Amino acid sequence: MYAASREACARSREALRAALTGSDSVAATTGSELFAVVAVLDDQRSLRVALADVSVPGSVRAELSERVFGGKVSPATQAVLTTAVAQDWSRTADLVDTLVLLGQEALLESAADSGRLDAVEDELFRLGRIISDNPDLEQALADRTKPAEAKRELIDRLLTGKTESITLTLAEQVVTRQKTAVGVAFDELSDLAAARRDQIVAHVRAAIELSAQQRERLAASLNRIYGKPIQVHVQVDPSLLSGLVVHVGDDVIDGSAIGRLERLRRSLT
Repeated sequence: MYAASREACARSREALRAALTGSDSVAATTGSELFAVVAVLDDQRSLRVALADVSVPGSVRAELSERVFGGKVSPATQAVLTTAVAQDWSRTADLVDTLVLLGQEALLESAADSGRLDAVEDELFRLGRIISDNPDLEQALADRTKPAEAKRELIDRLLTGKTESITLTLAEQVVTRQKTAVGVAFDELSDLAAARRDQIVAHVRAAIELSAQQRERLAASLNRIYGKPIQVHVQVDPSLLSGLVVHVGDDVIDGSAIGRLERLRRSLT
């Protein structure tokens, strides 16, 4: 985002924090309703452009949002939306993307309030791994020619009754409004959940399953390196032969046998 949109996003997030007072149901409702607003904006280009038109005063845009959505969403959602559209955005897409982010944060806030954030984060990570490891499923969810409703039905069949309701809502939004690779989108959501708990996520590929004690030692070592609590997510990858590969943000720590062999090959050539 350019500077104007970054400032607009920050103010919109402040509005979200102010609106999410009360029970976890307020946050859950706000998140779901923001996703519904985004679906309307995705479908109606003229409305989307009008709400982000910087040539029109912010107060006029806020009034337009109230005419369109007032009475159809909760007061908390309307307060967030009114604040967001009143800001000056560098691009129309930045407004819509921020509403998506605010919806995600509201739902994760609800999960935290109900003590279910850890479960939601773990489910999002595991779902990302399942999709990445299943090319047919990933293709079905990434197929841009397939109607959004068909993708929603597919993810509902996979998850209903097996995950937290918030995980399902987040997953539905990802697959029906796909902007990046589906597996990557779930990883980003898992990272967002970890950030909500002021943690860093380490994505680990290991040749064999790690024991609880090994995970704890790895997390402690990474904690010393990065100076923050580390949430370790492990994916078993036998192709590594032995050892593991750790991704923390843009950092890669390759302690696998295949990695050592590759470094040896490069040194010999």
